[in-house]
Amino acid sequence: MLPDRHDHHPPRHRPGPGQAVYGISVAAELAGMGAHSLRLYEQHGLLTPARSSGGTRRYSDDDLARLARIAALAGQGINLVAIARILDLEDANTALRDTNAALTAERDELRGHHRGCS
Repeated sequence: MLPDRHDHHPPRHRPGPGQAVYGISVAAELAGMGAHSLRLYEQHGLLTPARSSGGTRRYSDDDLARLARIAALAGQGINLVAIARILDLEDANTALRDTNAALTAERDELRGHHRGCS
């Protein structure tokens, strides 16, 4: 069997979900919307893309997921002010869940340590 011509190349690593790598035109295309929509969402505080040292907007996979959520809410007829509030509440809920999970893990660890000391 002949070796695959790509075997000698190191594996490509995809950026992490929070790593901002896409320019506005690529992000808009991936999100299925116009670049003007991305700028509008940024103006309304729905999205905060990273900026390069030169000030160019850079979007991450997390930003693309947020754009999909914005599009879904807008598709239900929800206005941008209401979408901003919904996203804020969802973000707060996620933060609370993360904190709760961390506290639960810490409690369980302390209980395990306490049982070991008996």
